[in-house]
Amino acid sequence: MRIAIIGAGIAGVTSAFECANDGHQVTVFERRSSVAAEGSFANTGFAAPALALPWAAARFPRPGAGALSWQWRRWRAERSKDHAARQALLLQLASYSHGRLQELRKRLQLDYERTEGQLLLLRHERELRAIQAQLDLMQSLGLPHQFLSPEQCLALEPGLNPETPLHGGIQLSQAEVGNCRQFSHLMRIEAQRLGVQFRFHTTVRSITPGQPASLIHEHTIPPEGLGAATRGPDKQDAGDTQPAPLGPVQESFDAVLICAGAGALALLQPLGLKPALSTVHGYSITAPLRQLEAHPDLGPRAGLLDLRHQVSISRIGQRVRIAGGIETGTSATHFKPATLALLHQVLHDWFPGAMQVGQEQRWKGSQALLPDGLPLLGASGLAGVWLNLAQGSANSLDWPLACGAARVLADQICKRKTDVDAPDTTGLDIARLA
Repeated sequence: MRIAIIGAGIAGVTSAFECANDGHQVTVFERRSSVAAEGSFANTGFAAPALALPWAAARFPRPGAGALSWQWRRWRAERSKDHAARQALLLQLASYSHGRLQELRKRLQLDYERTEGQLLLLRHERELRAIQAQLDLMQSLGLPHQFLSPEQCLALEPGLNPETPLHGGIQLSQAEVGNCRQFSHLMRIEAQRLGVQFRFHTTVRSITPGQPASLIHEHTIPPEGLGAATRGPDKQDAGDTQPAPLGPVQESFDAVLICAGAGALALLQPLGLKPALSTVHGYSITAPLRQLEAHPDLGPRAGLLDLRHQVSISRIGQRVRIAGGIETGTSATHFKPATLALLHQVLHDWFPGAMQVGQEQRWKGSQALLPDGLPLLGASGLAGVWLNLAQGSANSLDWPLACGAARVLADQICKRKTDVDAPDTTGLDIARLA
């Protein structure tokens, strides 16, 4: 089959690899100059099945959380009769995805600054009560976790500030932290070895469903600053496909898989598909860890999530990354000083002095999100068009589901028998939004 994939974030790159690994001819269209240049560039780095769940209940209405109609849909989704069943399905997919990630890591010998372990920090007992439903769901599905006392948390993460009030922590043993962007680049190399063509600086203008389906794409140079990071523009990677022709080009494919994240709505709406996708933006700050011989544990050893503030702290190689501040309806290029201050404050609360001040990289990335917090995976209902969207959550963005979703969709597209360990993702397709 000839398969087109729109978007080269982690969802698009893993989908390209899985389809090519099955022997298909795959072309990836990406408007930026490289893979993982937007929502996957500097995310939390969390790859933990449990963090696919929402660890903070939605309040209604909540200022700054998007349009009132979208908030209303989200509030209703959390109270629907099948909400628990879909959360269980989400957790099953995340667990399957984690297993697929480990399989790829070992088979392909991937090194992406990986560290095992994840700790959810509880400042007060009421935070433990608030997440009891999530813990019960994990328990019922056999996902290991353990409550740790403050002393046990300090033993696990010796750099934690003992003066910050701490009720305890939840240790997620089936979890890791890594460099999502580096992983995406490694998967891009593996995909190219299988024959995948990447067409960067290429914007897909429209899709026409059918057998075959077709799309119109055009070579475009994006403006600097797209993706909102305090860094220079991306350099063109070596080994890209043939030079792109000028002007719009139409091509036909047996299947078109949309992995365009926040850019998907512009392609879906002309087709009559209008899922209530909202664009959310997440912040992160990344900086080198201070190296002091007398204090070897100034920063984190793995990954932590401050549940009260919904701010994560990750160790990425010899750097520390603080991420959080999910917001909707704002510009991707505007950084709110209050949000940046919160990230700095949370790091100071738990690991004072860990960051080398003056060398931090600020980033703000976009992600598509549905009101029910679940991904949109599977057939679109239109011939030849498939969807791999809205995988993110406030805690982890899109890594926990990427590898599993890509494998499941590759099987669905070519009508191949699904892996016996893979969950049935029917409840995550577009039919639920009808």
